[in-house]
Amino acid sequence: MQFKDIIGQEELKRHLIRSVDQGRVSHAQLFTGAAGQGSLALAVAYFQYLCCRHRHDGDSCGECPDCRQIAALAHPDLHLVFPVNKQGKKSGEKMLSDEFLPLFRALFEERGGYFAPREWYERLDLGKTLKGMISAAEADEMIRKLSFKSFEADYKAMLIWLPETMNEEAANKILKILEEPWEKTLFLLVTEQPTRLLPTILSRTQEVTVGRIEKEVLARIATTEGVSDPLQARNMARLSDGDLLELRHLLTGESDQQRKENFDLFCALMRLSYNDKHLELITWAEEVAQLPREQQRSFLRDAARLLRESFMLHAGMSDISYLWGEELQFCSKFAPFVGVENIEPIVAQIETAQAQINQNGNSTIVFTHFALAVSKMIKHL
Repeated sequence: MQFKDIIGQEELKRHLIRSVDQGRVSHAQLFTGAAGQGSLALAVAYFQYLCCRHRHDGDSCGECPDCRQIAALAHPDLHLVFPVNKQGKKSGEKMLSDEFLPLFRALFEERGGYFAPREWYERLDLGKTLKGMISAAEADEMIRKLSFKSFEADYKAMLIWLPETMNEEAANKILKILEEPWEKTLFLLVTEQPTRLLPTILSRTQEVTVGRIEKEVLARIATTEGVSDPLQARNMARLSDGDLLELRHLLTGESDQQRKENFDLFCALMRLSYNDKHLELITWAEEVAQLPREQQRSFLRDAARLLRESFMLHAGMSDISYLWGEELQFCSKFAPFVGVENIEPIVAQIETAQAQINQNGNSTIVFTHFALAVSKMIKHL
């Protein structure tokens, strides 16, 4: 994985390259960002650049043994940890990443380093109820592996994908080595939800913020993927919100049904709110609470998008609105209820609900409070 393989993120890539070239390599780095923004791929490209002995022109060579092995996630000095689990697990059975490493390597290669936790759990065939986790036994294995000297490279690295899935015992076990690692030992933590990490983990790492991919970059990708209309390519880039995976869903139509379901939930919430149907709002909240967590997050993201678009229509900026079809029809009628007086408080409620869902809050309580709070803010302005 070379830096040239990373979509967008040019300024961040230059920053990472400079830090290595100037010898400023922090022993514990926390790459934070959504999977579709390239956080995992960036962490791998960073370690490959660090270990490459023939790097030039701001990138690893991609040809030396170190580069080839790291790109395949098969370098003896690159240790990988990620959430695992399996159906039919026996009581007391230890679940370690090494057992599932071939599956993880295959998914990484197929997706070019860009894949969501949901895709990984589907590859593990965990069903709707099981989730992956990083156990205390895995933490013991991390410490054991890092106690050895590096085999081929100057550095040895422990790359932990989704450290927020560590239980508290596992997180506490790695605190000491995270703060005082052996010489030339590198921790690369890749997280989507840093707020779920222990404060003691956060305080021991240097954050590398992986932001949204530039809209112009995503529009070019949409064009190369067969979208001939420049306006449609720009619309897709904007709707994907800086996320390559979301753009791919839009291009393949995979997110159409999900977006329709989210739109129906949004319409129901706003209609019930306007009519002060509090009992029905509680029923609405209970229904949303039954959805999978990932779908709850998806609904909240779409709700924020529809609110922002409605606000732009209310403000007379329809020429830069990215709505069409049913969404445009509803939001055009809904626009008078969203203005400068309530847009920020409503979006703040969405952000609070997102944070609580990310922290595994009780969904029924979260969405009941959310629905009732929003209902107080919806009125004709």
